[in-house]
Amino acid sequence: MPLPLAAEIALARTAGRLSRLAGAGGGTTVPGKLLWKVDPGAVDRLAARLPLGSALISATNGKTTTAAMAAEILSGRARLAHNNSGANLVSGVASTLLDARGAELGLFEVDEAALPEVAARLRPRAVCLGNLFRDQLDRYGELEHVAEGWRAAVRALPAGAALVLNGDDPQVGELARDRPGAVVFGVDDPSCARPSLQHAADSKYCVRCGTPYDYAAAYVGHLGDYRCPNCGHARPPLSVVARNIRLHGLDAVAFRLETPDGVRDVRLGVPGLYNVYNALAAASLAGALGASLDEVATGLGRFTAAFGRFERIAVGERRLLMLLIKNPAGANEAVRTIVDGGVPSLAVIALNDAIADGRDVSWIWDVDFEPLLAGLGRLIATGDRAAELALRFKYAGMPSGAIEVIPALERALDRGLELTPEGDELILLPTYTAMLALRKIVGERGFVRPYWERAA
Repeated sequence: MPLPLAAEIALARTAGRLSRLAGAGGGTTVPGKLLWKVDPGAVDRLAARLPLGSALISATNGKTTTAAMAAEILSGRARLAHNNSGANLVSGVASTLLDARGAELGLFEVDEAALPEVAARLRPRAVCLGNLFRDQLDRYGELEHVAEGWRAAVRALPAGAALVLNGDDPQVGELARDRPGAVVFGVDDPSCARPSLQHAADSKYCVRCGTPYDYAAAYVGHLGDYRCPNCGHARPPLSVVARNIRLHGLDAVAFRLETPDGVRDVRLGVPGLYNVYNALAAASLAGALGASLDEVATGLGRFTAAFGRFERIAVGERRLLMLLIKNPAGANEAVRTIVDGGVPSLAVIALNDAIADGRDVSWIWDVDFEPLLAGLGRLIATGDRAAELALRFKYAGMPSGAIEVIPALERALDRGLELTPEGDELILLPTYTAMLALRKIVGERGFVRPYWERAA
């Protein structure tokens, strides 16, 4: 016989407190894992307690930033249960629900593969799907496998649930066909487009007939204005659009946000074209949840950065600029943004191969690191696979003498800071687990709060 829900909640919360006392990474998922094992249905019942229901955000790239932007917009409308630590599996969502005393609205970023199960249990009032890029093939498999799971999840959504989609992604935009009333967002500014698809672009072929797409504009990876010359499958009509985009180096990006409710000029305190996509997703979702256009524009204007994603950290007389990289599309956009802001003379790049990173690191050969070589005088390669990263840069044409291989993250960070003049900024490009480890190191030195406390 299962325990009463109140007893299960008390047991799980106690486990979380003990985990935090033991220093286990903030104990962000331990309570949820325990609850999930004791009674999986408890997650459903906890979610049903939220008077305003739940909203889910999923994407390969950008879901943490999109969720943080949406939280900034919605925080004045309702008390949120938000997994701001980035724990986005069922256990992380469960942990957030356990800690959601007094919350009215659930706002959850969700792992791509976990989305069908989380959606089935939470029965959300809104779902935002951002993009599908090749990532962790050893775990997810090919894009089509994840896309099929998303299609099933969308078909099973409650009849009144709002669906928000990135129309610039062929796999995601296709979901609008069977969901009348879906909110479709995208970019319409050819001045920001690449001259052609990158060699590592993923969804190049028509999702209906397999013919290569023609692109009128390619923005980020395969995201853009596409059309199949054979069957005519094309980007769906956009209802929320970014135009007149102005990139301001490593400091900001501005654009004109056009929606059915009106137009606003938006300036984000984070750089890069892909953050325009994150802002469009957050704006579309917040609008579907009842936020006004003024609330959207004001919230986006307040937003700074999600942890590890273009996050700036003051370290004494120097600054760290941390940009998460985890797959070819995301890494290429990070490199593109850095180069637009001026190529640095020094960078620390960390490559790990833990389960959360993906065991297969061959994706680094699909990243266009070469533009960095125009000004990069020294690279510090670190992490579990530092040697492979150094080899990648050697093949890119960087002299061996300009590459330092320091596998230990703390030593590599200290070396980078040592080589960074006072008043300057050190660029860090870590994979996911390396990012968490580097933030922990900096946090233990008192320069940044732990990520699980950022919204406390």
